[in-house]
Amino acid sequence: MTERIDALICPRWTIQVEPSCEVKTGLSLAIDEGRIIDLLPRAEAESKYAPNAVHERPAHVLLPGFVNAHTHAAMTLLRGIADDMALERWLNDHIWPTEMRLVTPDFVADGTALAVAEMLRGGTTCFSDMYFFPDTVADVAANAGMRTVVGMIVLDFPTPWADNPAEYISKGLELFDAYKGHPLVSLTFAPHAPYSVADETLKRVRKLADELEVPIHMHVHETASEVADAVAQTGQRPLARLDELGLVTPALIAVHATQLLDDEVQQLAVAGAHVAHCPRSNLKLASGTCRTADLVAAGVNVALGTDGAASNNRLDLWSEMSFAALLGKNHVGNAEALPASTMLRMATINGARAIGLDQQIGSLEAGKSADAICVRLDAPEVTPVLDPLSQLVYSAGREHVTDAWVAGRHVLADGALTKIDEALVLERANDWAQRVMES
Repeated sequence: MTERIDALICPRWTIQVEPSCEVKTGLSLAIDEGRIIDLLPRAEAESKYAPNAVHERPAHVLLPGFVNAHTHAAMTLLRGIADDMALERWLNDHIWPTEMRLVTPDFVADGTALAVAEMLRGGTTCFSDMYFFPDTVADVAANAGMRTVVGMIVLDFPTPWADNPAEYISKGLELFDAYKGHPLVSLTFAPHAPYSVADETLKRVRKLADELEVPIHMHVHETASEVADAVAQTGQRPLARLDELGLVTPALIAVHATQLLDDEVQQLAVAGAHVAHCPRSNLKLASGTCRTADLVAAGVNVALGTDGAASNNRLDLWSEMSFAALLGKNHVGNAEALPASTMLRMATINGARAIGLDQQIGSLEAGKSADAICVRLDAPEVTPVLDPLSQLVYSAGREHVTDAWVAGRHVLADGALTKIDEALVLERANDWAQRVMES
């Protein structure tokens, strides 16, 4: 007697990621009540299950949904506002002043909706965000059926979200309580950076993060000038200061990390900390190069992020995956470094591990949430398919993503968003363009 379930996904190839990135053929993924219940040969699936829906994908690879480990989603509305300049000028002269004038809940809602549409269409099913009005970010993402980890942002200066560290933290704790147990929304603490958050505030963040058992998501060692300024002002490199304050732990997600010494690579490894690598943003801002291969060799969990669309200018993890592989190989002068399997892990399970969700997402394993994507490999630019894994990392792009499921919901079906009014999202985003230009 067959078991009634919600759906079977039947691709040509499947990559589970865990326990390995081995490419398998002829398997079907069984989904019920939002979770993966089985992965088994097609004939066995048909005899064992009676699905309400069968998704035939004969020229596709099925794999876990991508995890964007660092972004500022609503900054899609600032895409292209201040290109071709160094980080400090970009941030101090353009981004922060514009944000102070324009950022409101409506700005964040419309910018996040645009980001969610872009990411889902590109196979990203979860993103870790650091931005103002995180309650709005959470609501927009959840309503679109996307998984998000929103940052309880903390700064030492006033912004449209809060006036002082105490208010940032108070609002963050309210947010934590409001979304505790939500099926698609989880939380991190998100102190912006060592240079923008004082010692006492960071100590409180560390204490609260320990109590709530949430990660700490923070820009760390993003530029050489940031490190030099810290040494001149405090006598310490930022990572040393964070370690002294008790933040260099398995809870730390160090974003960018382009300025690491040998002992700092080892320090992160010993601590069990994570790195969110954002290669395109780092290259565009000439911020430096993350020692990705060295970090991986040392045992550091390295995930991938896009950063915001104002500094990238894409929320495209396919591009990040390819850039990270090529940049990393070149940086160490070793073509064997960072193979395709490592890069796919960075885009999936490593991101899930960094944000504390690796028991729920990041691989196609029974019991995990059904967060998965299908990628077609029958277009000219990905043909012939001699090695599907190689094609995914070095040839395919977000334009080849046809389907995405989040918690079993088919949020992208044959290239069409099912829970988002894309025309309305684009209309609202374009309405903001004039306001941004006039600000």
